[in-house]
Amino acid sequence: MTTPSGLRLEEITPRTFEAAIGIRVRPEQEFAVTSVVKSLAEAYVHPDTAWPRLILDGDRPVGFLMAFFDIDWRDDGTLFRSGLWRLNIAADAQGHGYGRFAVESVAAEIRRRGGKEFHVTWHPGPDGPENFYLRLGFRPNGETVEGETVGVLELGAS
Repeated sequence: MTTPSGLRLEEITPRTFEAAIGIRVRPEQEFAVTSVVKSLAEAYVHPDTAWPRLILDGDRPVGFLMAFFDIDWRDDGTLFRSGLWRLNIAADAQGHGYGRFAVESVAAEIRRRGGKEFHVTWHPGPDGPENFYLRLGFRPNGETVEGETVGVLELGAS
């Protein structure tokens, strides 16, 4: 996905690998995110559900996201969900709309694949991303996973 302003998502390839693993969040946010290297390792072992992408503004790497599609949420075949698994916006790029662009891009991809709900989890706390997700319309659904709040955004027609 590319926008007129030059924002786009790019697949992680040997050419973009170093740029992706160079993405660093602010130090006080590190507790709430997983490194890009670990995310890429997880994408490697979950190739059917993981969707890792580098977020670029022109040629400048500004973030990393990893979405998931049709993941077996309960590991028993009874509930499948899609959503945002990881979002890392570079420390010096925060507050410029890149996170919103990432979320909107994943929402568009979920819709394209026929999904009606967008799921995300976040660490609660003052330095966590809860307010960011709430501002974008996500609502806690009463679940927690590994101590993280589960949020859902209902996706209307595109």
